[in-house]
Amino acid sequence: MTDRLPHEKGFHVSWDQIHRDARALAWRLDGHGPIDGGWKAVVAITRGGMAPAMIVSRELDIRTVDTISVKSYDHQTQSAPAIIKMPDRELVGDGSGVLIVDDLVDTGKTIEAVRSVMPNAHVATVYAKPQGEPMVDTFITGVSQDTWIFFPWDMALQYVEPYRGKD
Repeated sequence: MTDRLPHEKGFHVSWDQIHRDARALAWRLDGHGPIDGGWKAVVAITRGGMAPAMIVSRELDIRTVDTISVKSYDHQTQSAPAIIKMPDRELVGDGSGVLIVDDLVDTGKTIEAVRSVMPNAHVATVYAKPQGEPMVDTFITGVSQDTWIFFPWDMALQYVEPYRGKD
């Protein structure tokens, strides 16, 4: 059989793994900010960027944290991104000195929308797919474009029937 079942190209990320990878992202960013090696603020792209942004801001001791909300998915179907909540404009300005954090860059459309309002920000994601990589300044782990990442905040532990056979 040559066709893959949906879960066969899935990448399951545990809470422990996202924590380790977000810390690795912080370490990669440490000392590379434009303000004496630091950042004036972290802006999380909601919702997926909130957990990594919290970890990055803790590791880098950045106390100023805000969010930008961009809706680009309806369940698992991607659509045109729309910014539905902006961070404090006085704080972020054109993005200079701002670190934008998200869990994943897929096609880059969400990041493109964010960059349209904060063009000078530094964008960092934990995971990156090839199509979106050019939109990101820093990331930790690359995955193939056809991989679906299952994040821990989207999952629940439960028994699952085997996809082949009964036991």
